[in-house]
Amino acid sequence: MPNIKSAIKRVKIAEKKTRQNRMKKSALRKQIRSLDRAIADGVDQTADLLRDTQKRIDQAVAQGRMHRNTAARRKSRLAKAVNRQSQA
Repeated sequence: MPNIKSAIKRVKIAEKKTRQNRMKKSALRKQIRSLDRAIADGVDQTADLLRDTQKRIDQAVAQGRMHRNTAARRKSRLAKAVNRQSQA
């Protein structure tokens, strides 16, 4: 633990931000899993879930929690899965 006041504050802030990032990443993963389950179960509202999930992915990119290429790949795969399910 640092002795300097500003360094102590930086450590506290870093820990707080780490907790927030972890919570938000976890929520995003849960959202993606729920969409995957809805696709597997054949739920009719997958288009709405896809829209919400894509929005959360975009927010994660804007906040620096996910790389933009990773986000594009995930959104593409999810959209493909939803389209495949709606055509079947």
